[in-house]
Amino acid sequence: MNKKEIKIRIEKLKKTINHHRYLYHVEDKLEISEAALDSLKKELFDLENENPEFITEDSPTQRVSGKPLDKFKKIKHNNPILSLQDCFNMEDIRDWNDRNERILDKKIEDFYLELKFDGLTIVITYENGILKNAATRGDGKVGEDVTQNIKTIESVPLNIDFKEKLEIRGEAVLTKKEFERINKKREKENLAKYSNPRNTAAGAIRQLDPKIVKERNLDFFAFEIITDLGIKTHKEKHDKLRELGFKTSPLNEEVKGYTKVEKYLKKWEKDRKKLEYETDGAVIIVNNVEDEKKLGHIGKSERWQIAYKFPAEQTTSIVENIIVQVGRTGVLTPVAILKPTEVAGSIISRATLHNQDEIDRLDIRIGDTVIIQKSGDVIPDIVEVLKDLRPKNSKKFFIPDNCPVCGSSVIKKEENVAYFCSNKDCFAKNYRKLHYFVSKKCFNIDGLGPSILNQLLDNGLIKNEVDLFKLKSGDLKPLEKFADKKAEKIIQSILNSKKIVLSKFINSLGISLIGEEASFLISKEISKNIKNNENVINFLIKYLKKENISKINGIGEKMDKEIKDYFNNEDNIIKLKELNKIGIKIIIEKIIENNKLNEQNFLFTGSLEKLEREEAKNLVKKLGGNVITSVSKNLDYLVLGKNPGSKLERAKKHNIKILNEDDFLKLIKYENSTS
Repeated sequence: MNKKEIKIRIEKLKKTINHHRYLYHVEDKLEISEAALDSLKKELFDLENENPEFITEDSPTQRVSGKPLDKFKKIKHNNPILSLQDCFNMEDIRDWNDRNERILDKKIEDFYLELKFDGLTIVITYENGILKNAATRGDGKVGEDVTQNIKTIESVPLNIDFKEKLEIRGEAVLTKKEFERINKKREKENLAKYSNPRNTAAGAIRQLDPKIVKERNLDFFAFEIITDLGIKTHKEKHDKLRELGFKTSPLNEEVKGYTKVEKYLKKWEKDRKKLEYETDGAVIIVNNVEDEKKLGHIGKSERWQIAYKFPAEQTTSIVENIIVQVGRTGVLTPVAILKPTEVAGSIISRATLHNQDEIDRLDIRIGDTVIIQKSGDVIPDIVEVLKDLRPKNSKKFFIPDNCPVCGSSVIKKEENVAYFCSNKDCFAKNYRKLHYFVSKKCFNIDGLGPSILNQLLDNGLIKNEVDLFKLKSGDLKPLEKFADKKAEKIIQSILNSKKIVLSKFINSLGISLIGEEASFLISKEISKNIKNNENVINFLIKYLKKENISKINGIGEKMDKEIKDYFNNEDNIIKLKELNKIGIKIIIEKIIENNKLNEQNFLFTGSLEKLEREEAKNLVKKLGGNVITSVSKNLDYLVLGKNPGSKLERAKKHNIKILNEDDFLKLIKYENSTS
């Protein structure tokens, strides 16, 4: 064949292969055998290999190409990728729709329903009909560039019949069958099994080598056209997606009225186990696109859609043992070791038991059969002991008298449910304390993960937080897997972290009972009393040694005692003075921007729908209020989300004013305060 004939043959092969790819991976049909299709792909590959000038980006041969990446680049989304508000029953859905009807001042009865497949959200951009890039959701504004990896998914078209710029959103998923195949292969290779399809899919997308991604056989379901094409309903968007060659879920439904919505949810709540993909719920969407635009979003969630979560799955397991972990403040936490069992798509082998009081309340013993569930399909909890199945040789559990790590005596502080290791130099305590010290909540030292901290401790390079700031790149270079560049990068991160805001510095000290919120309240008090240009660490030592800080709203007497104990301990004072000497620069942040809430104290319980918990807390702080961590006489408002805990009952006993989320938003005039 001459060049012209070769080019024509290549174009015909591409067209034929794409046609059969679409039939097989989108329509689930097969007109020719897989072997025949492979033969066509091989012919195309050979022709392109011999005539590289005819290779195009959208060729089927380019689904796996190029060298592995060193790292993922970042892609800024043209439109923010917002999150979904969760709900758990029909009443929640009615409340959501009632709010929307009030905003639009009209009845809303037309809905589009989609099962929420458990995968990884991806945004794909096409230009001139060619796949330009694909990105993960990331933080909603910026995601990771996973273009090469997405190209390996056969159900993602590399080209479409649409010449303008087009952005679509979908979910990269893994079938249960494929997940099982991967785990069987790993078992044969004596590798640890993956826990669930969702994490396996997400892990695949984040592989730096596209060839590895290809081996996972991922699938992709498109569910949203982000580009405004003037389409009138959400259903029509799905019709358009299918027309363009994308795979969409055949289980979606366009319905009218609550009865149909409820019927759909009940059906899939019952039948979801039959699906080839994992799902944790369904999305209820206002079908009219113009209504969607008018409703817009609030906080980080779209008003026009809501995610219904199927009830947490429960299963039974056996408590094979109860062990104790030692935390950064020395608290001993009992953990149940369970016979591995699957719940809500994950293999569960342990669950926290919180403290001895919780063990006694549930009467959990080693050998017991227990009911476990994943609350919101995330955190495993033991909710009940099946005492009828209790074996005769079951064993009661008690917190040990000695620390399981260092052997020191265990103490229980007065009126405290927790037990503590008495050894201030306990390895477990120091390790977790160091890990917290370098975390984003404190000094935010990039690159100092758990494995590196372990190396530093094991090699005797550090014993405490102060030693971190004395490290030199030469100390790190002899360590395993440490190149010159990596060592220098970590040292630079440590140097950069020497500048820290006061609230984070206080939080980094690891004082018992003093977390982020208490640290913030104390920093506010310090900012009112410290003089300009006064050394902050010296002032902290002088002020907190003597001053009664329980006068601060939100700080109780127990917290005040822990502060006094810390600042009257000579070892702690020596450490603070050393931090001062090595040049830690503490910034007194401007805390009160608006005194609208006038030092009133707020406490949040349960899951909020319209705001993220951190967003709500920051709004309170911005408006001059305080966020505290427990119910007391100083609390002004308890803000109630879905599934509140025991704080609600305690607040009622103290006659604390209780607000639901809407009341809270009205109180702070949320819409105006964020405009």
